[in-house]
Amino acid sequence: MLFRRRARMLRWLVCGRVGPVWMWKALLLFVAIAFAGQLLGVIFNKSSVQPAARSIFSSPDAQGPSLGSCQPHTHIMFLKTHKTASSTVLNMLYRFGEERDLRFALPLGYQLGYPLPFNAHRVKGYRGPRAVEFHIMGNHMRFNKPEVEKVMPADTFYFSIIRDPVALAESSFAYYKEVAPAFRKAKGLGDFADDPKKYYDPRLRNNHYARNLLWFDFGMDHNANFSVALAQRGKAMVRRAFKLVLVSEYFDQSMILLRHALCWPLDAVVSFSLNARQQKPSSAGGIGGSWVGKAAAAAGVGGRGRLQAKPLPNLSLTEDQREKLRQWNALDWYLYKAFNQTFWEEIEKFGRAQMEQEVALLRMRRDDLARVCLRDGGKPVEAQRIRDRNIRPFQSGLVKILGYELQPGLDNATRTACLRMIRPEIQYKDVLDAKQFPRAALAVPPQAGQQGLMMAAGGSFLRPDTSRTAARQVGGEAGGRTVEERDWDGSRLKKNNQTVVEEKGRLR
Repeated sequence: MLFRRRARMLRWLVCGRVGPVWMWKALLLFVAIAFAGQLLGVIFNKSSVQPAARSIFSSPDAQGPSLGSCQPHTHIMFLKTHKTASSTVLNMLYRFGEERDLRFALPLGYQLGYPLPFNAHRVKGYRGPRAVEFHIMGNHMRFNKPEVEKVMPADTFYFSIIRDPVALAESSFAYYKEVAPAFRKAKGLGDFADDPKKYYDPRLRNNHYARNLLWFDFGMDHNANFSVALAQRGKAMVRRAFKLVLVSEYFDQSMILLRHALCWPLDAVVSFSLNARQQKPSSAGGIGGSWVGKAAAAAGVGGRGRLQAKPLPNLSLTEDQREKLRQWNALDWYLYKAFNQTFWEEIEKFGRAQMEQEVALLRMRRDDLARVCLRDGGKPVEAQRIRDRNIRPFQSGLVKILGYELQPGLDNATRTACLRMIRPEIQYKDVLDAKQFPRAALAVPPQAGQQGLMMAAGGSFLRPDTSRTAARQVGGEAGGRTVEERDWDGSRLKKNNQTVVEEKGRLR
């Protein structure tokens, strides 16, 4: 009897006061789940912030050595000379401006009226001197400073880049073999060098690519007979107009001087070589196998609707032929020697030891970014091997232009930064144009991939201008001298004898 009373009391204490067993089990299970949830939450939160913390573009190395208390230049004019690594420099300007939402002085098409002397009304959205603040100008033009000054602010930093005229001639011959009549007639560059006057006619269009191309791009008469007095005047004009002239053969040293002149972070001048040509041709020579060739064939351009493959140009030169090219391009050779000397004087002022240190840092940074951003160890590849058609480089002439592929698996921020570094010039211009003029971009259906190619006036393939620009002869005569053009928003542009005058108007 006593035993039964104690048993009932124990059950009452356990079940009544402390609670049933199932309640304890449920409580323990709830505590275990809560603890596990907290533990997993900490793990997930840590993993979500790791990519941003480890992003190579946000590391201290991105800034580079201290530049003191200077402020970055944001008003910049770059004269983009031909075949001088200028596409790589323009990519830096595009990246810097896009990252900071700066306004570009973009062309209506893809060049600022080249090869005609630059006119301010070739800038998309131009509305008169200083009416709109433009920050960066850098597309191909034939320099004309009075017109440039109508577009760019008074505190603009002007710079350009030059190259040894012999190396420039080799590159020009490869790119413009089918464009410049003087090159087209010659079997090889050596044949042209032996007797340039046999092939060169100054009256023929696009022959400016064949003689004193730097002098021409700087806005001077490239067919003028050489004299020391003339060459000195040209050098003085360039020196007055440009605060810095870079040298293509010393590209990394040039980037260090540019970085300090502009007060830019190191990453702003780190780049991968763009628009570079393939040095050793593959088995499928010519442009027939390139995407441009296929697109042109589909459009029925050339022959029976397809481009015939042509042998690659012969660029071999003897030392005697190299000397003949220097004489043929005597004005360019004078400029190159003068500004190459000025360039090394700037390096002496900078300090050779400091220059070597900063060049080493730049190259290390380039290698680090290549490992993160690029497939195939950062090696440039042929256009047809690039899976993303939107970053395939434009193909020009009889040589293949190489590009890059992005590393797979990049986080969004890193992929965006890497993509900016390898985006080809034409596609990048289209991206900036669409951002800067969204109304015009919406008004015209986008050109997808390689469709819609056309033969440009110079003989190269380009997509049609996607701006709302139209041109027609006034009076309906094919030979009329007055041409009416319309800007992206419908403002009327009149061109009389190559002088453009703006008139306000509306599209009808």
